[in-house]
Amino acid sequence: MSNSSNQIKQFRWLSLAEGTSFLILLLIAMPLKYMADMPLMVKYTGWAHGLLFVLYVFQLIYLGIELKWKLKRMALFFLAAFLPLAPFYVEKQLKKEYV
Repeated sequence: MSNSSNQIKQFRWLSLAEGTSFLILLLIAMPLKYMADMPLMVKYTGWAHGLLFVLYVFQLIYLGIELKWKLKRMALFFLAAFLPLAPFYVEKQLKKEYV
């Protein structure tokens, strides 16, 4: 398996993890903070999501350069990290193209 396919696989995993952490933050941690007075849920979930987001962005930049992706594609994949379900689309798209 080449380095690029390992990096694609890692980015696909990061897409799923980042999207899942975002959903957990929005649908579980935030309601617990405001309805059950449990602010620590947002602190820890938010920290994990932030770390996954940063890793996602760095991996996106690396792959964009390595695979010579167009700027439009990179911008769309970057914006996907800000929409709750969009990282799952990114993973599906990469799976379709590279697996």
